[in-house]
This record gives sequence, C-alpha cells and structure tokens, in this order.
Amino acid sequence: MVELLSPVGNFEALKAAVQNGADAVYFGVNSFNARAFAENFDAETLKKAILYAKLRGVQAHLTLNTLLKDDELEEAFNIAKQAYESGIDAIIVQDLGLADLLIKSFPDLPIHSSTQMSIHNLEGVQKLQNLGFKRVVLSRELSLRDIQYICKHSSIEIETFIHGALCISYSGQCLFSSLVGGRSGNRGKCAQSCRLPFELLEDEKKIDSGYLLSTRDLCGLKYIPDLINAGVKSFKIEGRMKNRTSR
Repeated sequence: MVELLSPVGNFEALKAAVQNGADAVYFGVNSFNARAFAENFDAETLKKAILYAKLRGVQAHLTLNTLLKDDELEEAFNIAKQAYESGIDAIIVQDLGLADLLIKSFPDLPIHSSTQMSIHNLEGVQKLQNLGFKRVVLSRELSLRDIQYICKHSSIEIETFIHGALCISYSGQCLFSSLVGGRSGNRGKCAQSCRLPFELLEDEKKIDSGYLLSTRDLCGLKYIPDLINAGVKSFKIEGRMKNRTSR
C-alpha cells in the first residue's frame, strides 16, 4: 500500500491533513526539528496530536531531524521516549548517534532517515538498512531513474518528496544560511538565504540579476504512477511552514 504523508506545523494543519485524506502526518516539537520556526508542538499537544491522528487511523511521525551537540543527546532521547510512550508510529532522524540510540532502545519503533541525511545512492540506502533503519527519505534531487534503481536493489522502505520547496543544495549539506546569517539548516533554522535576490558579476561587471539561487517548487504529480511502479512506499509533501490555507 502506498502512503500519502502530509506536513503538519500546528494542530489546525493536523486537522486539515487528517480530514482531507492523508494516510500519515509528520510534525515536530519545539526542539531538534528542521522547522524550528513552525508553530510545532509542546509536550502536552504532542500527546493530543498523536491521539487525534491514531483515533482516525492516521499514522503520526515525529521529526527529530537536526544534528545534535553532545550535551543535547539526553534531551532529544527523552523527547523520543515520551513520543514512543504516547504511541508515535515512527521518528524521522538526521543525527546518526541519536538514531543508533533509538534503534537499540526501542527496537519495535520504526526509525526513518531524514532527507537531511543526504542519502542519494544505493550504497547509502544499504548502509542505513544494515544499521537498522526501517525507511529512507531520499534526497529530493534524485531522478526517477535513480529512485527506480534504488528501489529495485534494496528491501528497505523508500520515501520520496512529490510536492513542495526544493533546496538549492543537497538537503543537509547546505551551509549557506549558516555562512551568511549564522543560522544553520542542520539546526532547524535555515534563513533561506538562497531565496534572496543576487547579482552575477563577471570581471566586476553585472551580467545578470534576480533570484538566481531560488529553485522552483517541486510538483511530481505526473511521476506518481512511475514511482508507484518503482516501489516507493511513501509520497511526502513538503510544507510544515505553510498554514492550512496555503495554495
């Protein structure tokens, strides 16, 4: 069965996603998630969100998908433990240390590799499969042929983005925001510096200007039949920073 996975930035977005047919939703708490500026959930609303989804037959995935400092590991683990005890269906992780700890501590809890891990080839997928991950969220930059090849030669669940914003770099590898504004995308605080206007210079002469680094949003609707045939398990929509009325 193929899954439609919808972003949820707050409780109203959760209701909209569930009531409009999402098979699963993903959301973050106020710490260690790649959308730190979304409304997100606290300890109390996290429990309510999980319960709301599960009562309606919708799976709930928690994002703990930033890199961690050594002294943050315990706090991140405790958040995951609370989510596990509240019935979360999966946790999406970027940090390998946290992933290893969760896989060993909660062997019945599916751990998914975030697109922030920049898994873009078969070797990376196989490595995570051997480490105990249950699903890989592939890099958004892969071609249909790449995805078909990976699905054919691996048995782990594969998730791909089918709609939403794209990164000018490989997700998890871009340091532009950190360089320009001191806000790291790997810490959930990307300033989206690539969305700003720039000038292109050659020998100090302007030869172009505009939004030169800003990519168009992804719309993969026409590829869905091919992705289903390839064996993709989950279709992911980007957009936890968008509200329920965004078009």
